[in-house]
Amino acid sequence: MQASIFVTDDESAVRKALVKRLSRRQHQVRAFQSGDELLAALEQDQPDLILLDLKMPGMSGIEALKQLRTKARDAVVIILTAYGTVEDAVEAMKLGAYDFLIKTVDLQGVEPVVDQAVEYLSLRRRVAYEAEHEAAQYGWSGLVTSSAPMNDLLAQVREVAQSPTTTVLLMGENGTGKEFLARVIHHNGAHATGPFVGINCTSLPRERFERELFGYERGAFAGADQRKLGLLEQAESGTLFLDEIGDLDLAMQSTLLHVLRDRSFHRAGGTEHMAVNARCIVATKRDIKKEVSEGRFREDLFVHLTASTCVLPPLRSRIEDMGPLSKRFMVKFGVKFGKDVVELDPGAIAVLNGYPFPGNVRELQNVIERAMMLCKGKTLTASDLPLEMRDVAVPVAL
Repeated sequence: MQASIFVTDDESAVRKALVKRLSRRQHQVRAFQSGDELLAALEQDQPDLILLDLKMPGMSGIEALKQLRTKARDAVVIILTAYGTVEDAVEAMKLGAYDFLIKTVDLQGVEPVVDQAVEYLSLRRRVAYEAEHEAAQYGWSGLVTSSAPMNDLLAQVREVAQSPTTTVLLMGENGTGKEFLARVIHHNGAHATGPFVGINCTSLPRERFERELFGYERGAFAGADQRKLGLLEQAESGTLFLDEIGDLDLAMQSTLLHVLRDRSFHRAGGTEHMAVNARCIVATKRDIKKEVSEGRFREDLFVHLTASTCVLPPLRSRIEDMGPLSKRFMVKFGVKFGKDVVELDPGAIAVLNGYPFPGNVRELQNVIERAMMLCKGKTLTASDLPLEMRDVAVPVAL
């Protein structure tokens, strides 16, 4: 990432050395000799990163830092000093400084800290962008579908999203988009402004299930040295998504059923009953009816979940969506790889349509990502697709 950096130091030699070093790393650098000059410049321009000397004539670095909290709220600030103390560092950090760096004669320590700060900036921007665009990503207008099975499913999901307390069961093969659909329900329902808390049940050992779900009080068991909120409380006024619910054993299923039925719980080691104020969405790749008949899934839990069941079709049964989904992924990875590839040639479409995609939409996304890395022109062709796909693909009648 190329950053805009403001360097503020009263020593001319230090300013010049910092500008030279950071400019060599392709950053855009401006230098100022006082806190007053820095604050004046902020009225016209906002940098990504500020290197600020602590000890300067007139306005000190700490005084300038206090004003930066309102004048350059989003800038990352690194304090520089040749006379640093622990007290200075603590005060600077309290005022929002990212780091505190002791200046050396050769200034070699500056670049690693700046690199870390720029990496932090990049991550912060990405998180902010994703948060800003999350609602749009899962909005109705952002969904890609041309097939009858998906149109029928989305009509059902629209109704489900409006029922804030109904537990939803999502069924479908691996890679069909169960978590994505859970987020669609969340972002278009009454709990859209609340958190979306998800966990894969496969990763929950039996002895930890209740602790993770309900949380626990201090002293509830050996090692419980403080209270911990469980998933149900973390999802307060939002959505709790339990993926691969079919992997829970019968005892864990019984615990879950009581929670869903009574909509209350208490923390391990506690006595206070707490209301469940979150929508619960569960998902599985298993054939639950078969699991019930073979004694691996509780029938009463299955009956409770069938009040609202959505079955996601495999990609091979919604071929009409192959092209639109592929183009969506091409745009995504075009941005990632810096490529302007927006067209699929007929040969590539034929290969994609003729491949069974056992990994469904997730596998298609991986295939398009790989193809975009290899693509040299403006159009993605069959030769950009994996050879094993071209060998397996058979003509599919639409």
